[in-house]
Amino acid sequence: MPKYDYIIIGAGASGLLLADALGSDDFFKNKKILLLDKLDKTQNDRTWCFWEQERGPFDEILSKSWPNIRFEGEKINQKSDLSPFQYKMLRGFDFYQYYLERISTYSNVQFIQERIDSTLEHNTHVEVIGEKHTYETKYVFDSRFDYKKLLLQSKYPVLQQHFLGWFVKTDKPVFDSKTATFMDFAIPQRGNTRFMYVLPLSENEGLLEYTLFSEHPLEKEEYENAIKDYLDSKLDTTSYEITEVEQGNIPMTCFDFSKENTTRVLKIGIAGGWAKASTGYTFYSSTKKVKQLVEFLKSGRSLSKFSRKTRFWFYDLLFLDVLYKNNHLGRQVFESLFKNRSPQLVLKFLHEETTLNEELKVMWACPKMPFVKALFNRLFRLS
Repeated sequence: MPKYDYIIIGAGASGLLLADALGSDDFFKNKKILLLDKLDKTQNDRTWCFWEQERGPFDEILSKSWPNIRFEGEKINQKSDLSPFQYKMLRGFDFYQYYLERISTYSNVQFIQERIDSTLEHNTHVEVIGEKHTYETKYVFDSRFDYKKLLLQSKYPVLQQHFLGWFVKTDKPVFDSKTATFMDFAIPQRGNTRFMYVLPLSENEGLLEYTLFSEHPLEKEEYENAIKDYLDSKLDTTSYEITEVEQGNIPMTCFDFSKENTTRVLKIGIAGGWAKASTGYTFYSSTKKVKQLVEFLKSGRSLSKFSRKTRFWFYDLLFLDVLYKNNHLGRQVFESLFKNRSPQLVLKFLHEETTLNEELKVMWACPKMPFVKALFNRLFRLS
């Protein structure tokens, strides 16, 4: 049975970033590390977007970046200079190729394509049981996610950020290539929180994603019809070619994923609760979590001690409580934020990098009564 110090299950964003962080750090140079995934990671299966100030570690593999963002609601339509931030787009294939090549240069890191069926934890090690082989390791970082566990509990609300996106090429210029549409709520809400997300690649190429924060996904045709209507009514074009299609579903919940962590097994990525519960943004959060995890591993403490709740967890919980009871209020909440506060402050808050004083300013911009009710209900439930 092959033996390792660390095994990472899943070569998505969190798995690859962790493998690279361990492989490039001299502290772990004598540790034997294995990265496993059922796929060969040659698929362009997703697009990540995030914002950061000026240059960053992923700039050389970005597909596009934008200096401006646009927000549209029922009563506002504003385009904002995002400085000092840039809104950035990274395609899955470029990320996988870049990081798999990097980890191939580390003598102590190995990548194997194999589906993992289960893990079996013992006092001194963990068996990782795959489709073809069984591996032994001291510690496991597992990114496999099971939606069913969320739905079997009722303590925390579970919404979904679900979407379908088209990469389109139009016959005429219809996009502002310097401006990403962060959220366009000026579309029929139908009792939910629904918006269009538009990422222009040029004046006649772009990604349009019809996105919902709601409890249940839609039939595929409903997403497609919404994108068709948007192209026709908002971008004034019916002549276009669909070059790629993306579809996704990200859990929005404050469920305590850390309960699944043990001394030797740690859930990472979406499975570890690394997605931002109130928005579904995962990539930038994962980069921060990986840095924290690497430093934590150097301390030698049990993996069960890694995760901890912050005040932002409680903010997200109140927001999800509001949307779970009144899903149509999403547009009002986000419109109030972008109408009354700068996009820089809103994005800084969503990155969980604000001071308490800044957070109070953000909260004061939101509709008061739904959050007051959610606060009292939640305090009653927690007591």
